[in-house]
Amino acid sequence: MTSIYWDETLGEIKKGISEIGHPFRFFTLATTDESNHPSQRTVVFRHFNDNLDVVFYTDRRSQKVKDIEKNGAVSLLFYHPKHLLQISLKGKASIITDTDLLKTYWSAVPDSNKKDYTTHLAPGSTIENPESVEYLDEHYFCAIKIEPTSMEYLKVKQPNHIRVLFSKIDGSWSGKFLAP
Repeated sequence: MTSIYWDETLGEIKKGISEIGHPFRFFTLATTDESNHPSQRTVVFRHFNDNLDVVFYTDRRSQKVKDIEKNGAVSLLFYHPKHLLQISLKGKASIITDTDLLKTYWSAVPDSNKKDYTTHLAPGSTIENPESVEYLDEHYFCAIKIEPTSMEYLKVKQPNHIRVLFSKIDGSWSGKFLAP
């Protein structure tokens, strides 16, 4: 009975990649820093494959990369305000090191966006003013892959909210309803 919610979950996630303006194009990524404090930020959803891996891009000097290197356990949150649908995903993040794949990803980044990965200082560094940012010829482009271990579907609707937890066990996904 949970299969219709599984299909909707995957369908909406895929639309985050394929449909311009879909709310799942951006998601919230939560990591844990070296002091075991949570950090959240919005990232752009770039790829979703048949293994259900989620990929986003970042500057490899960013704090999120440092967090993931120390603890790959992450949480993602997608929200669709029109459908009142929330999908939370938990999984293991890792830095993609396949140079051919990284070259493919980098070549697909629009030239106007490539400068975001070429600043002379790491993201989050203190600067005098926004005009003081310098750009380099080299880049610090990085891609992160999240392998999901669970996905939770929550739809706020009347007369009853619907909540389903999908868990990956021994390579297979199964779902069970939860009290909303």
